[in-house]
Amino acid sequence: MVINTNIAALTSANNLDNSTNALNASLARLSSGSKIVSASDDPAGLAESMQLSEQIGETNAGNANVSNALAFSQTQDGYLQQVSAALNQMASLAVSAQDPTKSTAEVADYQSQFAALISTINSAVGQTFNGAALFGAATNFTVAAGNGTSVSMTAIDPAGGANMKKALADSLSTSAATAQTDVEAAITELATARGNVGANEEQLTYAGNELSVMSTNLSAANSTITDVDVAQESTNYAKEQILVQSGTAMLAQANANPQTILKLL
Repeated sequence: MVINTNIAALTSANNLDNSTNALNASLARLSSGSKIVSASDDPAGLAESMQLSEQIGETNAGNANVSNALAFSQTQDGYLQQVSAALNQMASLAVSAQDPTKSTAEVADYQSQFAALISTINSAVGQTFNGAALFGAATNFTVAAGNGTSVSMTAIDPAGGANMKKALADSLSTSAATAQTDVEAAITELATARGNVGANEEQLTYAGNELSVMSTNLSAANSTITDVDVAQESTNYAKEQILVQSGTAMLAQANANPQTILKLL
């Protein structure tokens, strides 16, 4: 038996140190909810998690872009509904103005209402959405959806159609029949424009759904790598806690063992 070098105490101290470090690591994981508290915990997992986090961020940002573009398209359609209602009323006025029993004064009244509806249409097609023009050739947006993908939107320009331009320049006092023809043709043009808006909305809705699914799947994959299993880690924590307590007791016992040498003296 030796006194200067207590091998049992050194071994117990080393084991206690390892158990304490493991207990602290388990406590850190439980308190943070993450399996990767430091880079040394899982270097490969950390690298993969960082890449997944980047993709999740881009996907969520792209989904926000798509949602804004969808709101833009829905706003477009809202104004086009007003334009459609105005054109329908203009068509009715054009027909009424062709009634031979109507006096010149009555036709003039029809024309006043017709002109007011033209102003309503011009106002509608000149509206903006968050500073961006709702209508015109420049509305053929490309919406960034993240992760290198995008959604292309068809331009909506109801005022740019030849028939719409004619209808907005007509006068019932000059020729109600011509106005009727032009307004009917403008309604057909508007139907095409609203169809394009619907196609844009459908495309954006599909893109938004795909991005939502992608974000969920990416988050699930990242969770598998980084999120701690509380039940499993709690069990591990209890084990390490017992080992620390046991190691402390055994270290005390190992330090006390050399005292038995005194019995030999």
